[in-house]
Amino acid sequence: MAPEDLARLHAAAFTTLRPWSAAEFETLLASPYVFLAAQPQGFALGRVIADEAELLTLATDPAHRRQGLGRDLLHRYHDTAQQRGATTTFLEVAEDNQPAIALYHSDGYAIMAQRRDYYRTTQGTRLAALIMRRALP
Repeated sequence: MAPEDLARLHAAAFTTLRPWSAAEFETLLASPYVFLAAQPQGFALGRVIADEAELLTLATDPAHRRQGLGRDLLHRYHDTAQQRGATTTFLEVAEDNQPAIALYHSDGYAIMAQRRDYYRTTQGTRLAALIMRRALP
């Protein structure tokens, strides 16, 4: 997927929080630490440094939600992170994103911390980021 495609899908998936631009995706993808797991209807973008992985974002087309796509992309992200040497993975999720939080909990993630007022919504309010962690086998 090209950075423009990623930005378009990200904008469709993230309507409450500011979506990322094509330029931001292009910059991230230029890093040797960053990797992409993608399908036409969604993607997971992650990075591995040393033995730690971070899920930078996971986006699915709203028309294809609740079909297992997010879980499939999450597992692809885990597989690639492990192949790159990660033993632990982290992510941040907005406190009001209950579907994502439920997905991550069901896949073995646990909340380890919170960043207050981390995200700014399109309405100008602030939301906490939940920091979640999971061991990779």
